[in-house]
This record gives sequence, C-alpha cells and structure tokens, in this order.
Amino acid sequence: MAVPDLLRALLVAPGPSGHEEEATRVWREAASAFAEVTSDTLGTSYARVRAGDDAPTLAIVGHIDEIGIAITNIESNGLLSFTTVGGIGPETLHGQRFELLAAGGRIPAAVARKRLYPEQVRDRGRLEHTDLHLDIGASSREEAEQLVRVGDAGVWGGEPRELPNGRLLSKALDNRLGSYIALEAARRIGQVGAQVDAVAVAAVQEELGTYGARTAAFGLAPDIAIVIDVSPATDVPGGNAQRAGAIELGMGAMIARGPTLNKKLSDLLSETAEAEGIVHGFEVYSRETHTDADEFHLAREGIPTGLLSVPTRYVHTPNEMCDLADVEAIISLIVALARRVTKETSFLR
Repeated sequence: MAVPDLLRALLVAPGPSGHEEEATRVWREAASAFAEVTSDTLGTSYARVRAGDDAPTLAIVGHIDEIGIAITNIESNGLLSFTTVGGIGPETLHGQRFELLAAGGRIPAAVARKRLYPEQVRDRGRLEHTDLHLDIGASSREEAEQLVRVGDAGVWGGEPRELPNGRLLSKALDNRLGSYIALEAARRIGQVGAQVDAVAVAAVQEELGTYGARTAAFGLAPDIAIVIDVSPATDVPGGNAQRAGAIELGMGAMIARGPTLNKKLSDLLSETAEAEGIVHGFEVYSRETHTDADEFHLAREGIPTGLLSVPTRYVHTPNEMCDLADVEAIISLIVALARRVTKETSFLR
C-alpha cells in the first residue's frame, strides 16, 4: 500500500506544539478542495462538509502537532542549550539530528552529550537532559545568533520510508496520522451522502496538554466526537498485552473502551466494524485516555466521544512505525459510522 500524497506531505512538514504553521498550511490547502475551512486563535483548523439543515455535527479530531525541542540559551562557544516540547527522554535525544525552525530557514543541528573520559564511563550515572546540548557548527555566540534565536523550535530530521508489508517508518506519526485520517474521513463522508455534518479538526498543542482540543470542543460544540490518535504497540520487546489489551500492527482500528468514553458510541463503533467486516481490536482504559478525547468528553454538558487508535511502534521517537492498512481501517470505520448516525440517534445514558 503506497503512502497517500497528503499523508507524506503532512509528515514532511515540521510542526512542533505551538509552531504548527507549516503542517497546518498543508492540511488547510488539502481541505479547501472539498470543505469549508476555518480556524481559531490557537491555530486549530476545521474543515466542515455539510449534509443539510438540522444535521447533527460529527467532529473527527486528530491533533496535528508533534513533539520537538526549543532553544533556551546560546553559549559563548556557539553551542545551544535546549528544552523539550512534549515528552522525549534524554536517551532518545542523544546522537540525533534535528532541524531548527529559524527565521531564515531550517538549520541542521546535532544533539550530543558532554564528553566522558574512559575512567568515567564505568561509573557514569543515568543520562539527563542537562547532559545534552545542540551543535549547529557555530564557533561563537555571535555566529550562532546570526542563525537562530532563543525560543526557536525544532523537530527530528529524516524522510518517511516505506517498508515491507505496507508498513511506514517516520517521525510525527503521532499524530499526523490522526489529522490525515480526520480529513480523509470527512471527505469520504461527503461522498456517501451521510446525514451528518462532518467536521475534521486538526487540533494543536496536544503534546503540551490537549489545549487545542479544549477550545475546539467548546467552540464547535459537536453532537458527537470521534478522536483519532496513536497507541503504543505491544508486539515489540517489552510490550504487555495484559496492561490494556493486545495492540499490534495489522490489527486494524483499535476501538477504545473505558469509563471516560461514551459507552453507547463505543458499542456502536464495535457493532459497525462487525457488520462492515472492518478489521478491529480493542484497547482498555480505566481512567483518562491522555488524548484529545478527554477534552471532548467533559466539554460543556458532555459530548458523546469515542476514541480510535492506530497501533504504532516506537512512539515519541524519530522512527515511529505503523501499518497503512490500519489507517485505512479507521477511515472506513468512521465513514461507516457516519452513515448510521441520524438526528434521531441518541447517546444519552
């Protein structure tokens, strides 16, 4: 299965939390071909495909931001101190390449740790963020300041790579997959004549605290919300299906079940997948999901919310991996669900 052009364009575009402009531009340009496109002051994007008067609103939500870094200080020797934007462990950062999003363009940078001498290696402690620095090749503070400023953000370097068995290796699958799925599902819903207004939502700042989803849920006030995100796969060393269920590449759409998700909607997703022969599995939450679904679930008087996830290996690294068949399964499930929902459909409990 080939990587869709829009998904590839979204993955290539940088967009760390709070700096999503380039990825957002790609998403909005694609959406404008078939939907009414709007935005809010945080930067969240909306693409509405209308079904007619009095149609219920189905929000299809995938956050568009990715994890990254930001410069905190420029040292006298031209090296840079930095902090993380979102959750990245120091062991994942060490030895990686980044692209800094500076005013004059993208600046390549290497992450390195302070030097250890042979006699220190045996007794070295756990790697900490404070052990790391960025090197952009500058020989002085003045030279570095000609290239970057404190506060400039950055993302991993590297292009998406197609692998055997329909698998995709890339940075930012978390969660360009969700923003792609949301938009493609809305486009297809418009083609099948469903009785819902489908609104794809590319929410911002999820990696910082689901902020974009919070304002989107309030402002949009949809009748139903389906959130799409990635979920760490269990089919790798250290994976444990006993914690939340088996989550494996190729298992299709992972339907979340838990107390902070609308039970009737979760059941309808399951029934729809069974009836349509859509490959699917289940993941279990006992408290919050730590996704944008939490914001929609509690917005206003409560919005019936479901959560679908793409099984993904190596989340929050530059080498995340998914199966494109799972992406297609989720799109198909959302479209099939939309065809079953009418203004008479109730999710009251």
